[in-house]
Amino acid sequence: MSALTIREAAPRDLEAIIRLHEEDELGSHGDAWTPETKPAYEAAFAAIAASPENSLFVALDGDEVVGTFQLTFIPSLTSRGALRVKVESVKVKAARRSGGIGAQMMAFAEQEAQRRGARMLELTSNKTRKDAHRFYERLGFACSHEGFKKKF
Repeated sequence: MSALTIREAAPRDLEAIIRLHEEDELGSHGDAWTPETKPAYEAAFAAIAASPENSLFVALDGDEVVGTFQLTFIPSLTSRGALRVKVESVKVKAARRSGGIGAQMMAFAEQEAQRRGARMLELTSNKTRKDAHRFYERLGFACSHEGFKKKF
């Protein structure tokens, strides 16, 4: 693998980011890059880009987007007011998994969180993703909470 570059996502990366989500049947949430869905993704991208609490990143091998993740910075009254960061929408191109890209992205996420004053990274992972759980545990994450969601 050549040197990976990780940077904030730009509008030109949007289709490639959504294509990464399309590859993941479990985590895609029905995502598909089509003329009909493009405006919704563009609006969401604009909202993320405008939010000082959110950052969307891409991992590049040359000019190819091979990974993505989002960081959401959450101020908290607990832990003496510690700033925490939620890592979301972590995706690595299917053909490139198990090659160190995910580990590099998570190391970057941790450095960025610390740079911005956070004291904790947190994430959720679907209960069926046993390989992902082992990956996160190898990186020092501990399974600490049960998560709940309510859609409406």
